[in-house]
Amino acid sequence: MSDLREEVRERYAAAARSVKDGMAANDWDAEAGCCEPKDGLGVQLYDVTERRDLPEEAVLASLGCGNPTAVAELHQGEVVLDLGSGGGIDVLLSAQRVGPSGKAYGLDMTDEMLELARENARKAEATNVEFLKGYIEEIPLPDDSVDVIISNCVINLSTDKPKVVAEMFRVLRAEGRLGISDIVAADELGQADRAERGSYVGCIAGALSFEEYRGMLASAGFTDIAIEPTHEVTDQMYGAIVRARKA
Repeated sequence: MSDLREEVRERYAAAARSVKDGMAANDWDAEAGCCEPKDGLGVQLYDVTERRDLPEEAVLASLGCGNPTAVAELHQGEVVLDLGSGGGIDVLLSAQRVGPSGKAYGLDMTDEMLELARENARKAEATNVEFLKGYIEEIPLPDDSVDVIISNCVINLSTDKPKVVAEMFRVLRAEGRLGISDIVAADELGQADRAERGSYVGCIAGALSFEEYRGMLASAGFTDIAIEPTHEVTDQMYGAIVRARKA
């Protein structure tokens, strides 16, 4: 495991522990990054009616930069995969949308987050969910097995993003689609510029530019690629919705 991956893992393990101690995950670190805004943005991006029926711990553990379930256009009976599922908020919301005939998977590398997510699924009485341990660069699912992939401020944390994109393409069925929330940099910002604006584990330094993101998705075979900024998290760094389709 790379040093960066271990740093990310420990950061999110600590966030899960803080939730178990009754504290919101975005309050545990004095140097919060965009995935952990001090104003609770991760939680605020979910409609209050969405949050109302979820376990409190799932809401408290929200560290994202968007609400991918709101843009993924999920349908009854679909199979959904959430990359970097954390405390499970997006998995539980997806499970509601796809219904008992569908299924929602969550994939995370952090034992503490997986334990929290499984407990949240139990509290929510969600029977169509499954949380898997693994890396988003090595998705433990068969080829052509998923209809929709979602993710919330996680792909920027990978140290091998081309592998993540290739894996997403592999597990998606034909006509499968992406509905991802992520941090994206303005095209004119180089790697050094991004690092000046925030750390890797804070979701800033490792973010792709708009052009890099489009190019990576296209190279893997995705079509209908659209990247829409939704809000600025720091100077020329944006929360964005990323959509694409596997032909």
